[in-house]
Amino acid sequence: MAFTKLNNVRLHWRETGRKDAPAVIFANSLGTDCRLWDEVAAALSAKYRVVLYDKRGHGLSENAPGPYSIDMLADDVLALADHLELAQFAFVGLSVGGLIAQQLAVKAPERLSALVICDSAAKIGNDESWNARIEAVITNGLASITGPVMERWFTPAYHAEKQMELAGWIQMLLGTPNDGYAATCAALREADLTRVVTNIKTPTLVICGDGDQSTPPELVKQTADLIPGAKFEIIKGCGHIPPAEQPEALLTLLTKHFEEHIHV
Repeated sequence: MAFTKLNNVRLHWRETGRKDAPAVIFANSLGTDCRLWDEVAAALSAKYRVVLYDKRGHGLSENAPGPYSIDMLADDVLALADHLELAQFAFVGLSVGGLIAQQLAVKAPERLSALVICDSAAKIGNDESWNARIEAVITNGLASITGPVMERWFTPAYHAEKQMELAGWIQMLLGTPNDGYAATCAALREADLTRVVTNIKTPTLVICGDGDQSTPPELVKQTADLIPGAKFEIIKGCGHIPPAEQPEALLTLLTKHFEEHIHV
């Protein structure tokens, strides 16, 4: 484990693979930490320098005061990349991490070799839905929304067949600070990149689980259609969290995209 003070916030990060290999940075979703990517990261580390980190307010990173913004979260990524002396890197973002990915591609396109937006969109939800979630979490804690969150994250088949694993993901969610979660919800509430994603020039892959109830495939495809040249792929038998539910299918898509666009 490594910790570094960046943008006045202590961020937790770790890396695997060769330091002389092309870099790939992964950003996790709301209510998860960087362990989400462990299986995918292990497979990619043979060929790439894989960097995982916890967003502010999540995992082992500092629970910095909110509200946050997507631009703030993107700046944290750039600061981490600078700290690691990564002039260029590929970026994979899931859910809120996908919004961070879009913001990076708009704000610092010269830093990106390839982009993957996973189960995300240029605009997710609305003020009413995010305000209600913030109120529930601040008033009653994350335990009060665990059931609905898990229904959106995973397919009914996963709930039926992977109860032990599901309990682990619930524990990860409950380990997120309530105020860090709420501050990230505020960033999601305010984010609307619909008008600017048309400017993305980075080679982009957009992925969605066919059973995603948080960012349904039709919503995710709308964003893919706005990005010039973006490829859109559906993962079958998968909800909102492909690295947990269908890691092998996700890895196949990532590997193909990286082989096409990252020079090793």
